[in-house]
Amino acid sequence: MNNLLEDVKKRAQNWLSEEFDAETRKEVAYLLENNEKELIDSFYKDLEFGTGGLRGIMGAGTNRMNIYTVAKATQGLANYVKKNFPNEELKAVIAHDCRNNGRKFAETTADVLASNGFKVFLFDDLRPTPELSFAIRELGCQTGIVITASHNPKEYNGYKAYWNDGAQLISPHDKNVIEEVRKITRISEVSRGLKAENISIIGKEIDEKYLDKISSLINAKEEIKQQSKLKIVYTPIHGTGVRLVPEILKKIGFENIYTVEEQMVNDGNFPTVESPNPENSEALSMAITKAKEVGAEIVMATDPDADRVGIAVKINDEFRLLNGNQTGSILAYYLLNIWKEKNKLTGNEYIVKTIVTTELIAEIAKSFNVEYYDVLTGFKYIAGIMRENEGKKTFVFGGEESYGYLAGDFIRDKDAVMACALIAETAAWAKANRKTLWDILMEIYEKYGYYQEALINVVKKGKEGAEEILNMMENYRQNPPTKLGGAKVSIIKDYQSSQSRNIETEEKNVIDLPKSNVLQFITTDGTKISVRPSGTEPKIKFYISVRIDADVNFEEKQKLAFEKIAKIKQDLNLN
Repeated sequence: MNNLLEDVKKRAQNWLSEEFDAETRKEVAYLLENNEKELIDSFYKDLEFGTGGLRGIMGAGTNRMNIYTVAKATQGLANYVKKNFPNEELKAVIAHDCRNNGRKFAETTADVLASNGFKVFLFDDLRPTPELSFAIRELGCQTGIVITASHNPKEYNGYKAYWNDGAQLISPHDKNVIEEVRKITRISEVSRGLKAENISIIGKEIDEKYLDKISSLINAKEEIKQQSKLKIVYTPIHGTGVRLVPEILKKIGFENIYTVEEQMVNDGNFPTVESPNPENSEALSMAITKAKEVGAEIVMATDPDADRVGIAVKINDEFRLLNGNQTGSILAYYLLNIWKEKNKLTGNEYIVKTIVTTELIAEIAKSFNVEYYDVLTGFKYIAGIMRENEGKKTFVFGGEESYGYLAGDFIRDKDAVMACALIAETAAWAKANRKTLWDILMEIYEKYGYYQEALINVVKKGKEGAEEILNMMENYRQNPPTKLGGAKVSIIKDYQSSQSRNIETEEKNVIDLPKSNVLQFITTDGTKISVRPSGTEPKIKFYISVRIDADVNFEEKQKLAFEKIAKIKQDLNLN
């Protein structure tokens, strides 16, 4: 502990030099004198790229989000891009969401890239993350950055770096960028303040092209025309969906769009919610109240950077929240049905999901004889499959349990603006067939079996927490559970060793995916439990998915499923 503290103090002392602004120096001096624990958390390591790029609490320090860590990350990225595209005109596009310091970090990023000779396109104001992905491809850039911490609490901000295909960095690019960043030992090695003329401000012209492309995906145009009066309530939860989501819904033909006015105000403090996360029911409560007032049939809420969407659907006079697996299953089922109706399924289409997402999507794909892929957690891996298949196969849909969805191939990240349009389209298609979204979900369960998922997050903060998470994963590897939820564990998949092992037969198979610190336990009755440390937050995640085949009604199936999930939580000591 003493060696760590001494090392941290040396790192912190460097931040007292004239290279850093007065406010930063003052904050670091205070930590050195008054708060050892916060000092260690702020300086014990450098922020690193995880599944979502660079993300951390804002403040002074090497392990914090500030203009200096942003500048170093950008210089490292610039150096790497230069090496990879030596004979090209270098171009980059930059966006930010509503987070505190978002504009400052975006302008810092633009300054560093411009100073390194890049032609930089900087959005005039906050924009959705997926529009950044679109703009990279549209403007022919080698890279792009969006400043966002997605749905994290207000004290966080982040930095997502993208490659020339519009997707977030994957191996080897992510690790190589980090290596370039590590070579920079002083902030004086970062190029800044040199070529402001290289920065161009962009805005509405990209918005229009982006929304036109989303509009081109719509298949149920007649059904939307019939159901144009469908009442929809939408909230951006203070974030970047504020303008483009209502705009796309109107553009494709919906006339009754209601918004939650208090949450249409962009505010990085997210004053009306505990957390700006559409996975949390509390984040949709104001929108549901509004929906009851106006008699709406569907509620949609997007997170701060508008790449994820949560929905609630009306059943009788009440609203029920759907989880990410349910919404993803409905969208996959709708798209394959409408593609079949329009004779667009040629046998060359495919769907992608992540390994922690419901197997229901795979069952739906198989029933339409459509190929499906499983990838590691993180939409960048879905984008990786899209890149591999570009020009060879047709992408229909990609989804992950954490409320992220994508259709079409002109964006390479999850897109809540697009997803809101598709959800509304699906609702209109259902209503034209005298059904609701809930009816469609029940139809899916009837055809493919009832699946119920649960996500348990165990938060472990700071350096000690990170070590505890590593120890938990090692313990599961050394002492795996033999029984979960009343059924024997039959298969263990370790994505770190790339090995799948059948417990009964001892048969071993290679997992053909990049190595990742993920474990999966699959039981004899089809239950799947996935365990992985988060790449962006100080937590370890447990994804539980159970299937109920009992010949009982929906309420009974749901009861049995939650009883089984409770037993699994007990078996894993998660209560």
